[in-house]
Amino acid sequence: MIAPSILSADFARLADATQAVKGADWLHVDVMDGHFVPNLTIGLPVVKAVLASTDIPVDCHLMIDDPDRWAVGYAEAGAHNVTVHVEAAADPVKLAHDIRAAGAMAGLSIKPRTPFEPYVELLTHYDTLLVMSVEPGFGGQEFIADVLDKVRKARAKVDAGELRVLVEIDGGINADTIEQAAEAGVDCFVAGSAVYGAADPAKAVGALRERARTAMRQARETRTM
Repeated sequence: MIAPSILSADFARLADATQAVKGADWLHVDVMDGHFVPNLTIGLPVVKAVLASTDIPVDCHLMIDDPDRWAVGYAEAGAHNVTVHVEAAADPVKLAHDIRAAGAMAGLSIKPRTPFEPYVELLTHYDTLLVMSVEPGFGGQEFIADVLDKVRKARAKVDAGELRVLVEIDGGINADTIEQAAEAGVDCFVAGSAVYGAADPAKAVGALRERARTAMRQARETRTM
């Protein structure tokens, strides 16, 4: 799955940006409050406008303080997946249930320096795990390859039936790094500048998907040898 991030799009032409990535699986929307991360982007009114402009399922990533208060509103607005940060949620189990009750999938994100192991049991209440491969807050950062160890651990738990989450990665994903992430076991790849920095964003989505598929296929073949 490829989820173009509109953080790298032209904010003055967001409706056009959503139409430019036909064929994408999800549309990734980063909500930043200037507190949890040192950047300020958009909030619920703009997300509602994005939802009205596209048929692509919207994947809301809330990089905000007090997600227990705000996350449900994004689900009620029609977001397909609403992701909160484990570092910010006061009651992540209740929050997951509230997001689901409002009609969305519930996602849990962890920063690059946040370990995976303490939250395995917590993830049984969630639908998606978003592993950050850059420090959250700004687009265009360099991919942190060390986080792939967390991806591998999550993939092993999923394959063993201990977790039932979709494994997503966000940060520095491009034509080169997507192969590493795919081999590690990622299901959904958030890509910003690699898509919106291309002359043809929709074509870039297809090319990234094909690179991921090839890497996944090769990884499976290697494991079965």
